[in-house]
Amino acid sequence: MAASVWKRCVTAAVKVKRLSPSLSARRWMLSAAYTDTIVWESRKKDPQNLSVLATTMDRTYDKNLPVSSLTVSRFVDNISSREEVDQAEYYLYKFRHSPNCWYLRDWTIHSWIRQCLKYGAREKALHTVKNKIQYGIFPDDFTFNLLIDSYIKDGDFTSACSVVEEVMLQEAFDLPSTRILSLHALASYRAMRPQLTVSGERALGASLLICGLRQDNNVGLSAQLLGNALLGKVEMLKGIHGVFKGMPLFWGHGYLDRALAVMERVATASGDVKLSKDTLDGMNDVLQELSSSSDSDSSGAESAGEGGEEEKEEDTIDEDDHAEQAKLPHYVSRFKELSSQLESLGKVDSASFQASVAVLAQQDLAAVEKSDLEQYLIRVQAWEAENTQLIKREKEMREKAEQEKQERLAAKAAAEQA
Repeated sequence: MAASVWKRCVTAAVKVKRLSPSLSARRWMLSAAYTDTIVWESRKKDPQNLSVLATTMDRTYDKNLPVSSLTVSRFVDNISSREEVDQAEYYLYKFRHSPNCWYLRDWTIHSWIRQCLKYGAREKALHTVKNKIQYGIFPDDFTFNLLIDSYIKDGDFTSACSVVEEVMLQEAFDLPSTRILSLHALASYRAMRPQLTVSGERALGASLLICGLRQDNNVGLSAQLLGNALLGKVEMLKGIHGVFKGMPLFWGHGYLDRALAVMERVATASGDVKLSKDTLDGMNDVLQELSSSSDSDSSGAESAGEGGEEEKEEDTIDEDDHAEQAKLPHYVSRFKELSSQLESLGKVDSASFQASVAVLAQQDLAAVEKSDLEQYLIRVQAWEAENTQLIKREKEMREKAEQEKQERLAAKAAAEQA
């Protein structure tokens, strides 16, 4: 069965390529074979009445007893309407706040995201992913891809980047396909020139940096440059604590210095290594904004006089942060030198960062999809084996419990006769 399913997936991919001449121009989106539900829907079904399952779970919780992960899995797998998605969200929340919370199955998480996409409840999927601590929804990379891709295809890059932020927080950029989709979402979102808060710049910068560190090419280097620049801006404004808190980032001063180190690395590298001009412009914008802000703060401090209170300074900014802020003029000077050097060496790519990501997708996405699908098939088979084992164990435990019950009744009856 597995082999035939895989064959159908590959056939579907070939058909899509033949029937859609324009696909190569939009190759940053996952193919129909990747998003197809054939493999998932081919699993052995376990039909259940959701009303009965809901009643059983409610009674179990009322007795302060744990609900099994298998019961929650059955509920999610048997969703058949948008309204039932809302019910499932409630029971996922209940399960997360129960003694069994650590045992939510990976296939249940995958099934939940697929059901949300299937029944037009994508906002529920995003909500539970963003509030993962409350729901226990920690998707794997393949599942993340499906959710990111669905937003990209609808042109909703804001929501796509919200998903990418969760990928970053979980440090789940292991698949090349996830990195390509994430970089496309981030580049497209940035091209919209959104008005970002400090926390928004921190999330965008961290996502670009961590994803870029896994790409050893021009796109990856440009992402590292821009990511470090945005994080450097946050560091200058809020201190290193404002950068690191809640993020899987290196806790050390000097993010602007690291951005300059990327430029220096490209300048001294052999071969056709370049940085996108618009990412260099982004770095320049950050330095200019910080310089203007620094000048304004200095003027404000002088006009306030000796009796003025420095309310703008946050308690989290310490002496080391002030020392880093004092390096800003040096960073500005060094940036100008390196920019001129890169220009003279022909290592500035006139193509935008977004265009470079699109080219990368056209070149690499089709090849990496095949590996993803092969691994996904293996994963689904492993999930099925584990699910079968759980069902078998559940049956054995029920039979054992029934046997013990009958033995107790028999012993009680014997005692009454005696």
